[in-house]
Amino acid sequence: MPPKTARPAAAAGSAQHLGDALPIERKLELYYWMRLTRSLEERLVALYRQTKVVGGLFRSLGQEADAVGSCFALESRDVMSPLIRNMGAMLVKGATPVEILKQYMAKGDSPTRGRELNIHFGDIGEAGKTRGFLGQISPLGDMVPVMAGVTMTFKMRGEDRVGLVYVGDGATSTGAFHEGINFAAVQRLPLVVVIENNGYAYSTPTSKQTAAEQFVDKAIGYGVRGEQCDGNDVLAVYDCTKRAVDRARAGEGVQLLEFMTYRRKGHAEHDNQSYVPEGEIERWAAENDPLDRYVRVLRERERVSKATLDEIDARILSEIDAATDLAEASPFPQPLDALIGVYADPPAEQPLWYREGADVSSLGKERADGWGTYDASKGGPR
Repeated sequence: MPPKTARPAAAAGSAQHLGDALPIERKLELYYWMRLTRSLEERLVALYRQTKVVGGLFRSLGQEADAVGSCFALESRDVMSPLIRNMGAMLVKGATPVEILKQYMAKGDSPTRGRELNIHFGDIGEAGKTRGFLGQISPLGDMVPVMAGVTMTFKMRGEDRVGLVYVGDGATSTGAFHEGINFAAVQRLPLVVVIENNGYAYSTPTSKQTAAEQFVDKAIGYGVRGEQCDGNDVLAVYDCTKRAVDRARAGEGVQLLEFMTYRRKGHAEHDNQSYVPEGEIERWAAENDPLDRYVRVLRERERVSKATLDEIDARILSEIDAATDLAEASPFPQPLDALIGVYADPPAEQPLWYREGADVSSLGKERADGWGTYDASKGGPR
């Protein structure tokens, strides 16, 4: 079932549907990445409820097709910048389940040594030597100008590379989004901007944060090519993105894509979604789940056996179990690990080295017995 708000693409489609033309082996890869994304997030939910996840947990339930299908259209030399709900794109680009688990659990041997969480880590640099994903920053829309800068380097160096950046519907209302895409459009940079229209910017429905009937219409204002597609159809997402990536690589400049999808979980696990109309989540789960839809395509149209899909599911479960064991066995960071990567040669001083030789007698107690008045904090009367 297509999204009820979807309209025809703003740009004419190709006569050949590139998603349908994929060989069956590649179509099974798409299933693997979508199932891995959902299963890994389900494992993270279990760990979160055991208080083994540090900080918030952000789900992409109902959005797996747009993350996986779009990143699947990139080449290994290309660079991708995810949003918090694009774990599927990270996995396709080479991030591993054990890295993601260690990040969420703030382990000392995680990619950021416990100093950042969830999928806030990157591996970017020379093509062929890095996996090509850029660690995100949380402020909405800010990765658009960052990726404009990244793709500017591709153009200046004459490199045959494309950048892809994800934003949510709420991010399109920020100045950073406007400035970034406008600059990239003027410079005709090889950048694909994906707007994931999942219905809500945190708790704000789309209708209350923009007067635009559809986000793809904004492409006209920047003078770039725009296209909209069903974000819960993984083959349609691949088809739409692959054509946009090819156009960007051919020198046609910025491409703006809008994927119509739905976020079936809250902003994070702490969000009870009280702002969602009754029955809306259940309707999307029953009628427009991206994995259920794709399984029907594989079984009915591609004649893939249930045993084949069960075998993939079992492999995924085994991989997640092994990754979980490794992550849980990993140590937490040591306090002085915070210095690693800050200076070229991390100092080896003891904690509180900055107080060595200082006269701290005037401070009275190092810490007040209570959290009361200013005088108390100085050791004076309370």
